[in-house]
Amino acid sequence: MFDPATLKFDANGLLPVIAQEHGSREVLMLAWMNAEAIAKTLDTKRVTYWSRSRQAFWVKGETSGNLQHLVEMRVDCDRDCLLVLVRQEGPACHTGRRSCFYTAVRDGEEVEIMAPE
Repeated sequence: MFDPATLKFDANGLLPVIAQEHGSREVLMLAWMNAEAIAKTLDTKRVTYWSRSRQAFWVKGETSGNLQHLVEMRVDCDRDCLLVLVRQEGPACHTGRRSCFYTAVRDGEEVEIMAPE
């Protein structure tokens, strides 16, 4: 059985989590989870993060409607990072873009490569 206590959390009890669209494999965002957020995510299949700024649980899409449904959770080889494969409803980024990674660095310049939906 998977036990979140076997993961390597940082000094604040958190680890980074990369969210990736299950179908397209597009990287959507990076956020943080603690052991309880991991357990909630696995239990409800609704991706639950830990908001470092609010110091509270954050169920992705709870207020915006842009839900993340867990398809699969993966643990990296060092056990200090997670990958969640999700079915994303609507944009993943708070800016209204599909992905939080909407700025590319090309020839030394920042270029916006994705408009809000």
